Parts: sequence; structure tokens; C-alpha cells
Amino acid sequence: MTLRAWAELLRVSALFTVPGDALAGAATAGVRPNRGTALAVGASLCLYEAGMALNDWADRDEDAVERPHRPIPSGRITPNAALAAAGGLTATGLLLASRAGRPALALSTALAATVWAYDLRLKHTPAGPAAMGAARALDVLLGATATRSAAGPVVAAADAIKAAGSPGRSAHRGRTAKAVEPLASGSAGSVPAGSTSGAARVRGTTSLPVAARAARPADRLTAQPARRGVLARLLAWADGSVVGRTDHSARPSHESVARTATRAGGAAAAGPGSTARQGATATPSAVPRAALVPAALLGAHTVAVTTVSRREVYGGSVGAPLAALVVTGVLGGMVGRPRSPGVGALVGGGLAAAYVVTAGRPFLHAALNPSPQLTQRAVGGGIRAMIPFQAALAARGGAPGIGLAVMGLVPLARKLAKKVSVT
Repeated sequence: MTLRAWAELLRVSALFTVPGDALAGAATAGVRPNRGTALAVGASLCLYEAGMALNDWADRDEDAVERPHRPIPSGRITPNAALAAAGGLTATGLLLASRAGRPALALSTALAATVWAYDLRLKHTPAGPAAMGAARALDVLLGATATRSAAGPVVAAADAIKAAGSPGRSAHRGRTAKAVEPLASGSAGSVPAGSTSGAARVRGTTSLPVAARAARPADRLTAQPARRGVLARLLAWADGSVVGRTDHSARPSHESVARTATRAGGAAAAGPGSTARQGATATPSAVPRAALVPAALLGAHTVAVTTVSRREVYGGSVGAPLAALVVTGVLGGMVGRPRSPGVGALVGGGLAAAYVVTAGRPFLHAALNPSPQLTQRAVGGGIRAMIPFQAALAARGGAPGIGLAVMGLVPLARKLAKKVSVT
């Protein structure tokens, strides 16, 4: 068992497509990469390589016929060694994720389960591409969640208080300021100590002052849970504190601002001894909602590439690469569309164009001539295109610097791919 044999088994040239998942997730979380991001990257790399080893172990009989040069059928690595490597890498990945917090561990567990289910059961079923897409999406969410968790509750409180100063609609600006001002100072003012709003009763929260109810007329709709339970939940989701958004349109609701300010004021009044109790209530949500869209987009690209890969040995499919070409164009347009003018928009547009070219050209060639060789090139191009796609997602999330850093992995991936195939 040589080092090169293990490099081929683990497809190390494809490793450079993994860190961008966590970094793109971190960008959408609205927090700079931190210790949690590093743990998420480490966990992702381990779980990715575990999937590679397990894939060759599960396909060892098939590879003996179709790919006899692979490490296991050629006898360079034993099946037991490959299976042990898959198990060890999975355990290591889960251990790293656990250091980033329980939410990250839960996501990494779901990711590991998806990887093992794909390799052992789903790969040759219609659900195979969807499973691979889910794995990539979970990896992005893992990066966002681990990064946000490592930032701590201070970030969530800062976001809410900052949003209180954002200009809102003129019809509510004055009333909102009057509602929040006494709360931010930690005083009850004229608000009765035991009063709660309708929204507080619907959500099951406690001690939400009546003054916050004047901030939003929508609270009147949630004041009758017996008749409008579903509507109340929808409003709670839409108007709830959206953790991880970077644009002003996604600022937290006035109600969440009031609640955060109340907690901060209460902690200051109670003294240092209450810091732990107040910090527990300001913890950000487990998965930043802003990361859901980037995760879904990267998952869609993965589904397209996986669908093409099903015919890479024998070729002959025109529909799969053609569909992947259409998906590439749609995704490139979505990611490259600027959310706001500026340098970030220019960087994001350029990265999106790089993604379309990297993936679209080999997909087009495979659609015109679906030979095994061109189909394999299309799969390789689709895998390599994940790097500029992740970079474009990071730029779209408000972190063009992270996007450019991710693009720095392209030359390294290209150099190593000349020695070890990504497929």
C-alpha cells in the first residue's frame, strides 16, 4: 500500500472542492471565519474522504470489471483497509464537528449518514443524485452553523441592536423608537410588569412588554391564537430574527429587537452575576436561515454533476449533460446577479462567469458528443467548477475577499489533478 495508491483511493485532487463549502457558509452567516469555520473545514474534509474510501469499497466488484486499475481491484489496497479508513475518517470528522457545538455535530451526523447511505444503498437508485446534492447542502450549512456558534451570543445581540437603528418604514419609525427606547434603558416605564403581547402568548415566550406591540400592527393578527394559529406561526417565521443576513432588508423584527434590548438592559441592571443567564437567551438560532439558499444552489449543481457521472464509463447520454448545461446557466445567472452595487458585485459577477465557463464548456462538449472520454471530462469539469461556484456564493454573501481566497485553490487543484484524477 503506497502513498500514491491512497491518493488515488481518496481522490486527493478533489479535496480542494471541499473547504469552499464551509467558507461559503461562513460568508452567509455574516461572521468572519473563526475557530468554528476551521473545525467545519476539518470535519468536511474527513467526511468527504471517508465517502471516497467507502465508495471504492462498495464498488470493488464493479470496479474489477469497469476500472481494474483502481487501487482495490488492482490489489494495491485491501478492501478491509479501505473500510477501516472510511470508519476512522468518519469518526474523526464527527469528533471535530463536536468541538464546534451540538448543532454542528447534529449536521455532521446527518452528513455522515447521507454519505454512507449513498455509497452503500442509494448510489445506483434514482435517489442517488439527490443524496449527493443533500450532502453538499449539509456541508454548507455545517460551515455556517459552526461559524455562527463559535461567534457566540454577543453577535446575535449586536445584530439586533444595530438593526434597531436601521431606517424603517416612516409609518412605524416613531412608534418603534418610543417602544424600544424605555426597554433599551432597562426601565419598565409605564408598562405594567406582568403584561405580555399576543405574539408572546402565541410563541410561548415570556415577559414581552405591551409597548413592543405598538411597533407592528401585524401583532394584532397573532393576538388570537385560537382562530389564527397557522397565520401566527407564519408571521413568527417571516418576522422573526433572521440570523446571518447582511443586507438591511433582512433586519430583525422590532419585537426581537425589543426582546434583545430588554435582556441586555436586565443583565446590566442585575450585575455581572446574571451574564450567564442572559447569554443563554441571546444565543443565535442553530442554522442561519441566510445559508439555506446558497446550500440549495450548491446542492442543485451537485445533483446535475452526479446525474452526468452515471454514464461516465460507457457514455451515450445526451440528455444528462444537456440538462446540466441548462442548470449551470441558471445557477450562474442567479449567483452572478448583484444584490447591491459595488466592488462585491463586480467580484461576484466575475466569479459566476468563471463558474459557468468551467462547468458549461465540458457539459456542452459531452452533449454534442456523449463519448465516455468527453463524459468523464464533463464530470471532472463539474467537480472543479464547484470552487468558483463556492467563491461566487461567498461574494454574494457579502464577503468578496473570502471568494477570492477560495479561488486561490483553483491552481492547486489543477496542478494535482494532473497527477491524480478527480474521478
